[in-house]
Amino acid sequence: MPNPSPRVAVAAVALVDDLERPSRLLAARRTEPPPLAGGWEFPGGKVEPPESAEDAAVREVLEELGVRVRLGGRVGRTWPLGNAYEMHLFWGVALEGEPEPQPVEDHDAVRWLGAAELFEVAWLPADLPIVRYVETRLRARTCQE
Repeated sequence: MPNPSPRVAVAAVALVDDLERPSRLLAARRTEPPPLAGGWEFPGGKVEPPESAEDAAVREVLEELGVRVRLGGRVGRTWPLGNAYEMHLFWGVALEGEPEPQPVEDHDAVRWLGAAELFEVAWLPADLPIVRYVETRLRARTCQE
């Protein structure tokens, strides 16, 4: 029996207001591809060889939201996104002096959400287990695992 094809690596950022004591998370609403349009997600995208997942996460947030970020640690484990993708998610915060994140590419809205507001937006279904995990960290006010 042939081995299943490897999953495509995606890198993303759980952008928070503070890496030491986070109270808010930024969600971004997709505009494409059509099956995902209108769904909310963590900003990020495919890891392009030869970059690392960390480098891809930083690049994607700059392209999608127009801000440079400093990464913290990983958010949990590597998260499966259906059968074809896997997400490497990192805590991140905008660098000092950066503008407020704005939708630049592939998104039409962003929204800061506290722990009690996380489910006020329609997250992409594959992201829901990750959002539930992030909720526990926001309620504990820590990015530490």
